[in-house]
Amino acid sequence: MKPSIYGLTYDQLTDWLMDHGQQRFRVDQVWNWLYKKRITDFSEMKNVNKQTVALLEENFVLHTLEQEVKQESKDGTIKFLFKLADGNLIETVLMRFNYGLSVCVTTQVGCNIGCTFCASGLLRKSRDLSSGEIVEQIMNVQKHLDAQEKGERVSHIVVMGIGEPFDNFTNLMDFLYVVNDDKGLNIGARHITVSTSGLAHKIKDFADTGIQVNLAISIHAPNNELRTRIMKINKAFPIEKLMASVDYYLEKTNRRITYEYIMLKDVNDHKAEAIQLAKLLANHRHLAYVNLIPYNSVDEHSQYQRSDSENIQAFFETLKSQGINCGVRWENGADIDAACGQLRSKQIKKNKKENAL
Repeated sequence: MKPSIYGLTYDQLTDWLMDHGQQRFRVDQVWNWLYKKRITDFSEMKNVNKQTVALLEENFVLHTLEQEVKQESKDGTIKFLFKLADGNLIETVLMRFNYGLSVCVTTQVGCNIGCTFCASGLLRKSRDLSSGEIVEQIMNVQKHLDAQEKGERVSHIVVMGIGEPFDNFTNLMDFLYVVNDDKGLNIGARHITVSTSGLAHKIKDFADTGIQVNLAISIHAPNNELRTRIMKINKAFPIEKLMASVDYYLEKTNRRITYEYIMLKDVNDHKAEAIQLAKLLANHRHLAYVNLIPYNSVDEHSQYQRSDSENIQAFFETLKSQGINCGVRWENGADIDAACGQLRSKQIKKNKKENAL
């Protein structure tokens, strides 16, 4: 299978074309056709000579994703289920906000992190996505918008779909460099957020890249006992290791971190946990923002329910009283399998049932 051309950063495309005897000006031509004109076939590159087009066709493809399902919510959220060239399924979500259009992308087929509340982790990781497969999610959504002829563009990206982004670090970084490139999609680094479950060593690596992309950490509990119960990853990277990597990141970048905290009824939503969380973040509260996330129920994780509104409000007010900036993130697309991984899980079950008949 030929690789997706979208997997090449601008510098990598430059090197590849030069290594294959092409002139330097061809790089900007090809890049422009890919990301500004957003072609669907190499033959559409009208000002590129036939030899170069043939060379690209011989070595790359433009499409490795096929739309399997598209669900549209009343609030404008669109959830795409894409089939990869090897038959695996991934999810991508387009969300509408007052500040623009945001796309949530997936970085792995399945997930090995094993958070006990999460639909994405119901199916184990089978492989990483290539950088091209991650970029193609954005391209497919943008082409969907182009077809509506309303002049809309993807303005924000959250890397919060299926998988652990930092467990696919090299391909993640290439993806970020592609979508951020000012000669292409030009999505501002400060409009992109990468979320990690807390791979401490990779948080340090991310800081070392110097990229201006935002970092979010799924914390979900303020102490090791509770966090290990909710998130298996805490055994490998307990809170002490995680916060040491946070210190490194802040010292290196001086950039604010968002801490994601899913609100699970009678599990992590008491005032005691709010006070513990505030203490955990106290030393760098000026560079901390806590995102309280009401839980999306998943049939397979019936042991968890969403916290009551009163508990969410009390948790929020406790954090505020302790000097911690925070907010509550209500979900988009509540009527279309809103939990990450839910649509994929349902489709796989449906396919298995049909194959059994």
